[in-house]
Amino acid sequence: MANKVPNEHVRSAAGAAIAWSAAGVALAAVATTAAAGYVAVLMARRLVTPPNDRTEEIRIYSVGDETITLSVTEESVTPGQYSFWFSRDTGHARVGEIVDRTRNTVTRELLDIDFGDIERATRGRLSGWFFVRPRDLDLPYQNVEVDTQLGEAPAWLFPAAIDTGRWVIQVHGRGVRRTETLRAVPVFHDAGYSSLLVSYRNDGVAPESIDRRYALGGSEWRDVESAMQYAVDHGATDIVLMGWSMGGATVLQAATRSEFARYLRGIVLDSPVIDWVDVIDHQGRAAHVPALIRNRAVQLVGGPLAGALTGIAEPIDLTKLDFVRRAGDLRWPVLLLHSTGDDYVPSGPSKALAIERPDIVTFEEFDTAHHVRLWNYDEPRWTGAITRWLAELP
Repeated sequence: MANKVPNEHVRSAAGAAIAWSAAGVALAAVATTAAAGYVAVLMARRLVTPPNDRTEEIRIYSVGDETITLSVTEESVTPGQYSFWFSRDTGHARVGEIVDRTRNTVTRELLDIDFGDIERATRGRLSGWFFVRPRDLDLPYQNVEVDTQLGEAPAWLFPAAIDTGRWVIQVHGRGVRRTETLRAVPVFHDAGYSSLLVSYRNDGVAPESIDRRYALGGSEWRDVESAMQYAVDHGATDIVLMGWSMGGATVLQAATRSEFARYLRGIVLDSPVIDWVDVIDHQGRAAHVPALIRNRAVQLVGGPLAGALTGIAEPIDLTKLDFVRRAGDLRWPVLLLHSTGDDYVPSGPSKALAIERPDIVTFEEFDTAHHVRLWNYDEPRWTGAITRWLAELP
Protein backbone atom coordinates (compact mmCIF):
# COMPACT_ATOMS: atom_id res chain seq x y z
CA MET A 1 0.00 0.00 0.00
CA ALA A 2 1.43 3.37 -1.02
CA ASN A 3 2.32 5.87 1.67
CA LYS A 4 -0.03 8.79 1.93
CA VAL A 5 1.37 12.28 1.71
CA PRO A 6 0.52 14.24 4.86
CA ASN A 7 -2.17 16.85 4.38
CA GLU A 8 0.13 19.72 5.29
CA HIS A 9 2.55 18.62 2.57
CA VAL A 10 -0.27 18.58 0.06
CA ARG A 11 -1.31 22.05 1.10
CA SER A 12 2.30 23.21 0.91
CA ALA A 13 2.79 21.77 -2.56
CA ALA A 14 -0.52 23.18 -3.75
CA GLY A 15 0.38 26.57 -2.34
CA ALA A 16 3.72 26.50 -4.12
CA ALA A 17 2.07 25.51 -7.37
CA ILE A 18 -0.44 28.30 -7.04
CA ALA A 19 2.34 30.78 -6.25
CA TRP A 20 4.38 29.70 -9.28
CA SER A 21 1.27 29.78 -11.45
CA ALA A 22 0.47 33.30 -10.27
CA ALA A 23 4.06 34.33 -10.88
CA GLY A 24 3.88 32.86 -14.38
CA VAL A 25 0.70 34.78 -15.15
CA ALA A 26 2.28 37.95 -13.80
CA LEU A 27 5.41 37.43 -15.89
CA ALA A 28 3.29 36.68 -18.95
CA ALA A 29 1.29 39.86 -18.31
CA VAL A 30 4.51 41.87 -17.97
CA ALA A 31 5.89 40.30 -21.12
CA THR A 32 2.64 40.99 -22.97
CA THR A 33 2.61 44.59 -21.77
CA ALA A 34 6.24 45.03 -22.75
CA ALA A 35 5.58 43.53 -26.17
CA ALA A 36 2.56 45.78 -26.66
CA GLY A 37 4.62 48.81 -25.70
CA TYR A 38 7.37 47.79 -28.09
CA VAL A 39 4.97 47.40 -31.01
CA ALA A 40 3.37 50.77 -30.19
CA VAL A 41 6.81 52.40 -30.25
CA LEU A 42 7.54 50.79 -33.62
CA MET A 43 4.24 52.09 -35.01
CA ALA A 44 4.85 55.61 -33.75
CA ARG A 45 8.46 55.62 -34.93
CA ARG A 46 7.52 54.38 -38.38
CA LEU A 47 4.88 57.09 -38.68
CA VAL A 48 7.34 59.95 -38.16
CA THR A 49 10.41 58.47 -39.88
CA PRO A 50 10.86 59.13 -43.62
CA PRO A 51 10.88 55.76 -45.42
CA ASN A 52 13.88 54.76 -47.49
CA ASP A 53 12.82 51.47 -49.03
CA ARG A 54 10.36 50.44 -51.72
CA THR A 55 9.14 46.88 -52.16
CA GLU A 56 9.04 45.52 -55.70
CA GLU A 57 5.99 43.27 -55.39
CA ILE A 58 5.22 42.81 -59.08
CA ARG A 59 6.96 40.20 -61.19
CA ILE A 60 7.79 40.95 -64.84
CA TYR A 61 7.03 37.98 -67.10
CA SER A 62 7.68 39.46 -70.52
CA VAL A 63 8.24 42.74 -72.35
CA GLY A 64 7.10 43.36 -75.91
CA ASP A 65 7.39 46.36 -78.20
CA GLU A 66 4.14 47.89 -76.94
CA THR A 67 3.09 45.70 -74.02
CA ILE A 68 4.37 44.36 -70.72
CA THR A 69 3.09 41.29 -68.90
CA LEU A 70 3.09 41.35 -65.10
CA SER A 71 1.99 39.20 -62.19
CA VAL A 72 -1.51 39.78 -60.85
CA THR A 73 -1.71 42.02 -57.79
CA GLU A 74 -4.37 44.39 -56.54
CA GLU A 75 -2.43 47.30 -58.06
CA SER A 76 -1.41 45.71 -61.35
CA VAL A 77 -5.02 44.99 -62.34
CA THR A 78 -6.35 48.48 -61.55
CA PRO A 79 -7.28 50.40 -64.72
CA GLY A 80 -5.44 53.60 -65.62
CA GLN A 81 -1.97 54.87 -66.47
CA TYR A 82 0.94 54.63 -64.05
CA SER A 83 4.64 54.85 -63.40
CA PHE A 84 6.41 51.50 -63.35
CA TRP A 85 9.68 51.47 -61.43
CA PHE A 86 12.00 48.51 -61.82
CA SER A 87 15.49 47.29 -60.90
CA ARG A 88 15.40 48.95 -57.48
CA ASP A 89 14.20 52.26 -58.92
CA THR A 90 17.10 52.54 -61.37
CA GLY A 91 14.63 52.16 -64.23
CA HIS A 92 11.32 53.80 -65.04
CA ALA A 93 8.61 53.12 -67.59
CA ARG A 94 5.04 54.25 -68.11
CA VAL A 95 2.25 51.74 -68.48
CA GLY A 96 -1.29 52.22 -69.69
CA GLU A 97 -4.53 50.29 -69.84
CA ILE A 98 -4.99 46.55 -69.51
CA VAL A 99 -5.10 44.70 -72.85
CA ASP A 100 -5.25 41.10 -71.61
CA ARG A 101 -5.53 39.13 -68.41
CA THR A 102 -5.26 35.53 -67.30
CA ARG A 103 -5.59 33.99 -63.86
CA ASN A 104 -1.97 34.77 -62.98
CA THR A 105 -0.89 37.49 -65.41
CA VAL A 106 -2.00 40.88 -66.65
CA THR A 107 -0.79 42.49 -69.86
CA ARG A 108 -0.78 46.28 -70.07
CA GLU A 109 0.18 48.89 -72.63
CA LEU A 110 3.84 49.88 -72.45
CA LEU A 111 3.64 53.59 -73.23
CA ASP A 112 7.26 54.62 -72.78
CA ILE A 113 10.58 53.64 -71.21
CA ASP A 114 12.23 56.70 -69.69
CA PHE A 115 15.43 55.04 -68.50
CA GLY A 116 16.81 51.65 -67.46
CA ASP A 117 17.00 48.23 -69.13
CA ILE A 118 13.54 46.77 -68.68
CA GLU A 119 14.43 43.75 -70.81
CA ARG A 120 16.70 42.49 -68.03
CA ALA A 121 14.43 43.48 -65.14
CA THR A 122 12.58 40.80 -63.20
CA ARG A 123 10.52 42.79 -60.68
CA GLY A 124 9.04 46.25 -60.27
CA ARG A 125 6.41 48.40 -58.59
CA LEU A 126 3.66 50.75 -59.72
CA SER A 127 3.29 54.35 -58.56
CA GLY A 128 1.09 57.30 -59.40
CA TRP A 129 3.82 59.70 -60.49
CA PHE A 130 3.70 59.00 -64.26
CA PHE A 131 5.90 62.05 -65.02
CA VAL A 132 9.38 61.91 -63.51
CA ARG A 133 11.01 65.11 -64.84
CA PRO A 134 9.67 68.62 -65.37
CA ARG A 135 10.60 68.49 -69.05
CA ASP A 136 8.18 65.56 -69.51
CA LEU A 137 5.35 68.12 -69.54
CA ASP A 138 6.69 70.11 -72.52
CA LEU A 139 6.04 73.36 -70.66
CA PRO A 140 8.53 76.13 -69.80
CA TYR A 141 9.83 75.86 -66.24
CA GLN A 142 12.54 77.17 -63.94
CA ASN A 143 14.57 75.66 -61.12
CA VAL A 144 14.16 78.05 -58.20
CA GLU A 145 15.02 78.13 -54.48
CA VAL A 146 12.59 78.96 -51.70
CA ASP A 147 14.20 80.54 -48.63
CA THR A 148 12.89 78.58 -45.62
CA GLN A 149 13.74 78.62 -41.92
CA LEU A 150 16.18 75.76 -42.49
CA GLY A 151 17.78 77.01 -45.71
CA GLU A 152 17.17 77.02 -49.44
CA ALA A 153 14.57 74.45 -50.55
CA PRO A 154 14.53 73.54 -54.27
CA ALA A 155 11.32 74.08 -56.23
CA TRP A 156 10.09 74.01 -59.80
CA LEU A 157 8.24 77.01 -61.16
CA PHE A 158 6.01 76.67 -64.23
CA PRO A 159 5.05 80.26 -65.16
CA ALA A 160 1.60 80.97 -66.55
CA ALA A 161 1.50 81.72 -70.28
CA ILE A 162 0.23 85.20 -69.37
CA ASP A 163 0.87 86.64 -65.92
CA THR A 164 -2.46 86.82 -64.12
CA GLY A 165 -1.20 86.98 -60.54
CA ARG A 166 -2.81 83.59 -59.89
CA TRP A 167 -0.50 80.94 -58.43
CA VAL A 168 -0.94 77.39 -57.17
CA ILE A 169 1.52 75.89 -54.70
CA GLN A 170 1.78 72.11 -54.93
CA VAL A 171 2.72 70.18 -51.76
CA HIS A 172 3.59 66.50 -52.06
CA GLY A 173 2.90 63.71 -49.59
CA ARG A 174 4.76 61.56 -47.11
CA GLY A 175 7.75 59.58 -48.33
CA VAL A 176 7.79 61.07 -51.83
CA ARG A 177 8.98 64.24 -53.55
CA ARG A 178 7.63 67.15 -55.58
CA THR A 179 7.70 64.91 -58.68
CA GLU A 180 4.40 63.51 -57.43
CA THR A 181 2.67 66.80 -58.18
CA LEU A 182 3.77 67.20 -61.81
CA ARG A 183 0.45 65.63 -62.87
CA ALA A 184 -1.42 68.75 -61.72
CA VAL A 185 0.59 71.32 -63.66
CA PRO A 186 -1.27 71.11 -67.03
CA VAL A 187 -4.76 71.69 -65.62
CA PHE A 188 -3.63 74.75 -63.66
CA HIS A 189 -1.56 76.02 -66.58
CA ASP A 190 -4.62 75.82 -68.83
CA ALA A 191 -6.55 77.84 -66.22
CA GLY A 192 -3.93 80.62 -66.23
CA TYR A 193 -2.05 79.71 -63.04
CA SER A 194 1.67 79.71 -62.36
CA SER A 195 2.58 76.46 -60.57
CA LEU A 196 5.18 76.29 -57.81
CA LEU A 197 6.10 72.70 -56.92
CA VAL A 198 7.88 72.77 -53.58
CA SER A 199 10.06 70.57 -51.43
CA TYR A 200 9.92 70.63 -47.64
CA ARG A 201 11.99 69.54 -44.66
CA ASN A 202 13.09 65.90 -44.49
CA ASP A 203 11.78 64.94 -47.93
CA GLY A 204 15.26 64.07 -49.18
CA VAL A 205 15.65 67.26 -51.22
CA ALA A 206 14.97 70.19 -48.91
CA PRO A 207 17.12 70.92 -45.81
CA GLU A 208 16.64 68.55 -42.89
CA SER A 209 15.33 69.46 -39.47
CA ILE A 210 17.44 68.68 -36.42
CA ASP A 211 15.47 65.53 -35.61
CA ARG A 212 15.11 64.39 -39.25
CA ARG A 213 11.56 63.33 -38.50
CA TYR A 214 8.15 64.21 -39.86
CA ALA A 215 5.85 66.37 -37.79
CA LEU A 216 2.90 65.19 -39.96
CA GLY A 217 2.28 68.74 -41.15
CA GLY A 218 2.81 70.32 -37.73
CA SER A 219 6.11 71.96 -38.73
CA GLU A 220 6.28 71.33 -42.49
CA TRP A 221 3.65 74.03 -42.97
CA ARG A 222 6.31 76.64 -42.29
CA ASP A 223 8.07 75.65 -45.51
CA VAL A 224 4.77 76.07 -47.34
CA GLU A 225 4.43 79.50 -45.76
CA SER A 226 7.88 80.33 -47.14
CA ALA A 227 6.65 79.23 -50.55
CA MET A 228 3.64 81.51 -50.19
CA GLN A 229 5.97 84.38 -49.42
CA TYR A 230 8.07 83.50 -52.46
CA ALA A 231 4.95 83.58 -54.63
CA VAL A 232 3.85 86.95 -53.27
CA ASP A 233 7.36 88.37 -53.71
CA HIS A 234 7.23 87.29 -57.35
CA GLY A 235 3.87 88.77 -58.21
CA ALA A 236 1.22 86.45 -56.82
CA THR A 237 -2.01 88.18 -55.83
CA ASP A 238 -4.19 85.08 -55.54
CA ILE A 239 -2.93 81.74 -54.22
CA VAL A 240 -4.41 78.25 -54.30
CA LEU A 241 -2.80 75.59 -52.12
CA MET A 242 -2.94 72.00 -53.29
CA GLY A 243 -1.89 69.17 -50.96
CA TRP A 244 -1.48 65.48 -51.69
CA SER A 245 -1.84 62.94 -48.84
CA MET A 246 0.24 64.32 -45.92
CA GLY A 247 0.60 67.42 -48.06
CA GLY A 248 -3.10 67.93 -47.43
CA ALA A 249 -2.53 68.04 -43.69
CA THR A 250 0.36 70.43 -44.30
CA VAL A 251 -1.55 72.94 -46.44
CA LEU A 252 -4.44 72.96 -43.98
CA GLN A 253 -1.98 73.98 -41.30
CA ALA A 254 -0.51 76.67 -43.56
CA ALA A 255 -3.96 77.98 -44.42
CA THR A 256 -5.01 78.34 -40.78
CA ARG A 257 -1.68 79.48 -39.32
CA SER A 258 0.20 81.54 -41.92
CA GLU A 259 0.16 85.31 -42.11
CA PHE A 260 0.07 84.93 -45.90
CA ALA A 261 -3.36 83.32 -45.74
CA ARG A 262 -4.79 86.70 -46.75
CA TYR A 263 -3.65 85.86 -50.29
CA LEU A 264 -5.33 82.47 -50.21
CA ARG A 265 -8.33 81.96 -52.48
CA GLY A 266 -8.91 78.22 -52.25
CA ILE A 267 -7.57 74.78 -51.30
CA VAL A 268 -7.41 71.58 -53.35
CA LEU A 269 -6.88 68.29 -51.52
CA ASP A 270 -6.03 65.00 -53.23
CA SER A 271 -6.36 61.91 -50.99
CA PRO A 272 -5.63 64.10 -47.97
CA VAL A 273 -4.92 63.26 -44.36
CA ILE A 274 -7.77 65.03 -42.59
CA ASP A 275 -7.40 63.13 -39.30
CA TRP A 276 -4.13 61.36 -38.41
CA VAL A 277 -5.72 59.32 -35.63
CA ASP A 278 -8.05 57.73 -38.17
CA VAL A 279 -5.08 56.95 -40.46
CA ILE A 280 -3.11 55.33 -37.65
CA ASP A 281 -6.12 53.29 -36.59
CA HIS A 282 -6.85 52.20 -40.17
CA GLN A 283 -3.29 51.10 -40.90
CA GLY A 284 -3.04 49.33 -37.55
CA ARG A 285 -6.23 47.39 -38.20
CA ALA A 286 -4.97 46.46 -41.68
CA ALA A 287 -1.86 45.02 -40.03
CA HIS A 288 -4.00 43.20 -37.41
CA VAL A 289 -2.59 45.29 -34.57
CA PRO A 290 -4.86 45.20 -31.48
CA ALA A 291 -6.78 48.34 -30.57
CA LEU A 292 -4.85 48.74 -27.32
CA ILE A 293 -1.55 49.01 -29.20
CA ARG A 294 -3.01 51.33 -31.82
CA ASN A 295 -4.24 53.65 -29.08
CA ARG A 296 -0.87 53.56 -27.35
CA ALA A 297 0.88 54.55 -30.57
CA VAL A 298 -1.42 57.58 -30.87
CA GLN A 299 -0.79 58.54 -27.25
CA LEU A 300 2.95 58.07 -27.67
CA VAL A 301 3.24 60.49 -30.60
CA GLY A 302 1.79 63.28 -28.50
CA GLY A 303 3.12 62.22 -25.10
CA PRO A 304 6.09 63.36 -22.99
CA LEU A 305 8.21 60.36 -24.06
CA ALA A 306 7.68 60.99 -27.77
CA GLY A 307 11.13 62.45 -28.26
CA ALA A 308 13.00 59.74 -26.37
CA LEU A 309 11.19 56.86 -28.06
CA THR A 310 10.62 58.13 -31.60
CA GLY A 311 13.29 60.78 -32.08
CA ILE A 312 10.94 63.68 -32.82
CA ALA A 313 12.02 67.06 -31.49
CA GLU A 314 8.73 67.68 -29.71
CA PRO A 315 5.40 65.87 -29.23
CA ILE A 316 2.83 66.19 -32.01
CA ASP A 317 -0.61 67.43 -31.00
CA LEU A 318 -2.79 65.32 -33.26
CA THR A 319 -5.94 67.23 -32.27
CA LYS A 320 -4.56 70.31 -34.04
CA LEU A 321 -4.21 68.20 -37.18
CA ASP A 322 -7.81 66.95 -37.06
CA PHE A 323 -9.82 69.03 -39.51
CA VAL A 324 -13.08 67.25 -38.91
CA ARG A 325 -12.87 68.65 -35.40
CA ARG A 326 -11.48 71.94 -36.73
CA ALA A 327 -13.85 72.26 -39.68
CA GLY A 328 -15.05 75.62 -38.37
CA ASP A 329 -11.54 77.08 -38.79
CA LEU A 330 -11.76 76.85 -42.58
CA ARG A 331 -13.04 79.84 -44.49
CA TRP A 332 -11.97 79.22 -48.09
CA PRO A 333 -13.49 77.14 -50.89
CA VAL A 334 -12.15 73.59 -50.72
CA LEU A 335 -12.10 70.99 -53.50
CA LEU A 336 -11.73 67.58 -51.89
CA LEU A 337 -10.85 64.60 -54.11
CA HIS A 338 -10.74 61.16 -52.48
CA SER A 339 -11.41 57.53 -53.35
CA THR A 340 -13.34 54.92 -51.41
CA GLY A 341 -10.67 52.52 -52.70
CA ASP A 342 -7.90 54.36 -50.86
CA ASP A 343 -6.07 51.63 -48.95
CA TYR A 344 -3.63 53.95 -47.16
CA VAL A 345 -5.56 57.06 -46.09
CA PRO A 346 -9.25 56.16 -45.72
CA SER A 347 -11.79 58.57 -47.15
CA GLY A 348 -14.05 58.62 -44.07
CA PRO A 349 -12.69 61.86 -42.57
CA SER A 350 -12.89 63.55 -45.98
CA LYS A 351 -16.58 62.65 -46.16
CA ALA A 352 -17.04 63.89 -42.61
CA LEU A 353 -15.43 67.23 -43.43
CA ALA A 354 -17.64 67.61 -46.49
CA ILE A 355 -20.70 66.95 -44.32
CA GLU A 356 -19.54 69.44 -41.67
CA ARG A 357 -18.86 72.22 -44.20
CA PRO A 358 -21.12 71.83 -47.23
CA ASP A 359 -21.00 75.62 -47.58
CA ILE A 360 -17.36 75.59 -48.71
CA VAL A 361 -16.40 71.98 -49.51
CA THR A 362 -16.91 70.45 -52.92
CA PHE A 363 -16.41 66.70 -52.53
CA GLU A 364 -15.51 64.66 -55.60
CA GLU A 365 -15.69 61.02 -54.55
CA PHE A 366 -13.95 58.37 -56.65
CA ASP A 367 -14.06 54.61 -56.29
CA THR A 368 -11.51 51.84 -57.07
CA ALA A 369 -8.58 54.28 -57.37
CA HIS A 370 -5.77 53.74 -54.89
CA HIS A 371 -4.05 56.35 -52.74
CA VAL A 372 -3.16 59.57 -54.67
CA ARG A 373 -3.89 57.78 -57.94
CA LEU A 374 -7.14 59.49 -58.86
CA TRP A 375 -5.52 61.23 -61.85
CA ASN A 376 -4.09 57.90 -62.99
CA TYR A 377 -7.37 56.08 -62.69
CA ASP A 378 -9.63 58.67 -64.36
CA GLU A 379 -7.67 61.65 -65.66
CA PRO A 380 -10.59 63.27 -67.56
CA ARG A 381 -12.81 63.28 -64.47
CA TRP A 382 -10.00 64.50 -62.19
CA THR A 383 -9.04 67.30 -64.58
CA GLY A 384 -12.66 68.27 -65.18
CA ALA A 385 -13.38 68.56 -61.45
CA ILE A 386 -10.45 70.93 -60.93
CA THR A 387 -11.24 72.96 -64.06
CA ARG A 388 -14.84 73.53 -62.98
CA TRP A 389 -13.89 74.38 -59.42
CA LEU A 390 -11.26 76.91 -60.50
CA ALA A 391 -13.77 78.58 -62.83
CA GLU A 392 -16.13 79.11 -59.90
CA LEU A 393 -13.57 80.65 -57.52
CA PRO A 394 -14.30 84.23 -56.55
